[in-house]
Amino acid sequence: MAKSTSNTGKPWTPAEVKQLKQEAAGNTPTRVMGLKHKRTEAAIRAKAQVEGISLKPTNRSPYGTKK
Repeated sequence: MAKSTSNTGKPWTPAEVKQLKQEAAGNTPTRVMGLKHKRTEAAIRAKAQVEGISLKPTNRSPYGTKK
């Protein structure tokens, strides 16, 4: 079971969702996002999925393209 945080069970504010989108666009790791929002990694991933936010890194080349 995940650890409880100070925001466990609290609804997300529009400002938090906006910050989550900015962090995802900047390739911030989910663990760091969780610490900033005082939420678990699972909560970050779940909210990103609900909001349609991709947490995949955007600045990494696909496998096998490195020479």
